[in-house]
Amino acid sequence: MGSDQNSLNVRFCEICTGFLSKSGKDSVPSLTRVLDTIADDLARSGDLRIRMGSENPSIWLSLQQLWDFLAEYPSADADIAELRVLVISVARFTRNIVAGVAVNQQNAFGVEPALRRVLHLYSSWSAFQVTDSFPATRMAVQALSNIVTTNEDLTSRLWSTYLTLPEEQAILIRLLGSPDHKTILSLLVLMVNCIHDSTERRSLLTKSRGGARICVTLLDRMVLLYDAEESTDGAKAFDYGYNLFAHLFDGGFAPDLYNSLSVEGEVIAQHQTTLLKLLDSYLQSSQTCPVHCDMCPMLSEIFLSLSSYSQSAIKRAINPINSEPNLDSSIEHLRELDLLLPKSCEALVLATQCIVKISLLSEDQRTMDPSAVELRAIFRDACSTDELLRLLDAFLPRIYFGKPVLNPATDQSIPSSVAGANGFSYLKRDLVRLVGVLCHRDKTFQDRIRVCGGIPVIMNMCVVDERNPYLREHAILALRNLLDSNKENQDEVNSIQPSGYWDEAGMLREKVGATLR
Repeated sequence: MGSDQNSLNVRFCEICTGFLSKSGKDSVPSLTRVLDTIADDLARSGDLRIRMGSENPSIWLSLQQLWDFLAEYPSADADIAELRVLVISVARFTRNIVAGVAVNQQNAFGVEPALRRVLHLYSSWSAFQVTDSFPATRMAVQALSNIVTTNEDLTSRLWSTYLTLPEEQAILIRLLGSPDHKTILSLLVLMVNCIHDSTERRSLLTKSRGGARICVTLLDRMVLLYDAEESTDGAKAFDYGYNLFAHLFDGGFAPDLYNSLSVEGEVIAQHQTTLLKLLDSYLQSSQTCPVHCDMCPMLSEIFLSLSSYSQSAIKRAINPINSEPNLDSSIEHLRELDLLLPKSCEALVLATQCIVKISLLSEDQRTMDPSAVELRAIFRDACSTDELLRLLDAFLPRIYFGKPVLNPATDQSIPSSVAGANGFSYLKRDLVRLVGVLCHRDKTFQDRIRVCGGIPVIMNMCVVDERNPYLREHAILALRNLLDSNKENQDEVNSIQPSGYWDEAGMLREKVGATLR
């Protein structure tokens, strides 16, 4: 076995030397056959990887020379078939020789600069137009991944280098633009392995300028991968991308990442909304609460910011001249429609859902452990919903059987842009649900809702609205929690009388002695 092993090393070194000599440049098929045969043997035997990497003659200088040759290939072009074949064979050999062998990884790490140059070539726009180049790109990424995976020192060196590269050399960003889902999957495997169990590397990804650019690019890619069919490479790539962000959430880096995605002058950036979607999905699948404590201040701040912005935008739309909106006026006369309002409300829905989930988890935990931190208390000061609900009730009509339901006291016409705005879906429902969760067995919050005039607002939500599925049911539950063991709130509800009635002719008549609110 020893002599066979020695002959394998000799064979590798001789074929590389012959190929790299001036007379051997035309021997591409011979080189690739030998490399592919050895690579297959290496894939099957861990012992062979160890022996071939440690015994003489050493293969590492020859491997370095091969990668240098590829990086400096004359007239390098991703469309050159000969170069693609060479890259695939050399990358496959490299990938297999280093797999799970720390010493081999250390010896092979010297090829990284040349490997990076090859990846730079194959991550260009022109390379992405050549589908035949995808296997070479993918194999090179896998080789890079195997060189550093499970090796803490090499992983840290690689990650630090790649996140500080100049923009034109940012390999990770360039590769994320690949149209090949298999390449994206291989790249995300590398990235997840790099940040796994490393606070330092996760911090670098969320706080550095280069890391923020990578996250922006990855979020864009996640949006495109979302609709990939199940079990396809695209769907697997999406799962790995989600897994990467889940690692960041687990480490408490959600606030840093959210802030790094902000755009000056905008209340909410599109990438922040995408991040909130991932965070919402992460929380909905979570069963534990303590790890989410760091998210509470961030979510409270997001809710307060988006709620304030939305209220101001709706007030300007309802009455752009006076400081106080006239909630009984016709919304046909809207003069100022903020184009960012739907986006703000979309993000507000996501933030609200996150807050509700954390609040419910906190309450469940306190049921089992009374000494646990009451996370709902963090949200109660920031999450004032009654005024926003009141404005939304005036601004947005209910949708019933596909048509807007109008207030008979106002004009019957309504701008179609408001009636069919998709950005407002679920907003009323989730705000009402939030009220119900926060006031559960909490008299202070129950009283606050009453003092702010929120009880009639919640009562007005006990209706069917196709834009807000189960709004009525959530409103009834919220009303139940508001009245639970609260005599003042119960008296408030009892004092409210219908303000009108429908006569036999179908006309709405004002009821004598009614309580108008």
